[in-house]
Amino acid sequence: MRIEIRVLGPLDVSVGGVSIVPTASKPSQLLAMLALNAGHVVTVPALTSEIWDCDPPRSGIPTLHTYILKLRRKLQHALTGRGDVTSKDILITHRAGYLLNVAPEDVDAVRYDRLSAAGRQAANAGDHETASRTLGAALRLWQGAALADVPTGPVLAVEALRLEENRLGDTHLRIEADLNLGRHHQLLGELGALCVRYPLLENFSIQHMVALYRSGRQSQALGVYRRLHTDMREQLGVAPSPQARRLHQAILTGDAMMNDPSLALNG
Repeated sequence: MRIEIRVLGPLDVSVGGVSIVPTASKPSQLLAMLALNAGHVVTVPALTSEIWDCDPPRSGIPTLHTYILKLRRKLQHALTGRGDVTSKDILITHRAGYLLNVAPEDVDAVRYDRLSAAGRQAANAGDHETASRTLGAALRLWQGAALADVPTGPVLAVEALRLEENRLGDTHLRIEADLNLGRHHQLLGELGALCVRYPLLENFSIQHMVALYRSGRQSQALGVYRRLHTDMREQLGVAPSPQARRLHQAILTGDAMMNDPSLALNG
């Protein structure tokens, strides 16, 4: 029996290919909490705080038990004809709360974190090929924003933010590795889209400037800087960083540093 849990995008929990995700919002929050903590007990106070935003009603605990019962029914339906395993073997009641009894590697977020850590280690060691390959594999696990279709309370919101911030950081590092490997031509489309989506994130604009310059498109590289400068002035009231300004000057003068592979990492 295969259990698959996906939180890097819309919530998807399936048992043998049968989805057990509730359609109602609060039960889906409950399932997301259990999924992100697979193999660990999630306490009743943590669940009620998440589902009712730290202000559970008097009926909160009985309602929580009802959600668990309905979730077990969906589990049991998915387990029909699959041997001696029951829903209580997978969704286990403990004294303090509930545990989703699945292997951590069945959760895409766990696999992502492991690949991310390995890719960052390779990047820090200067192994650009391994960093690009490993971080690329991590990023391909994503199918959209974390928990894209689940309402988030105080716990899930923090976890979703953590995952999204790591995703952005890993995207930056993977592109750095690819720039160091001379793949600037292949990066132009991706970097252009990232600059449109995140106009105030300097890292992507800087990488786009480098990739454009190395592709023989100096004027477009300068255009990226002008847009960055305008956006930051108008929306944040600040100028681009010294790193971005130095890069801009290097492009203007055709400085040889622009073709130094280490520029991608060191600015």
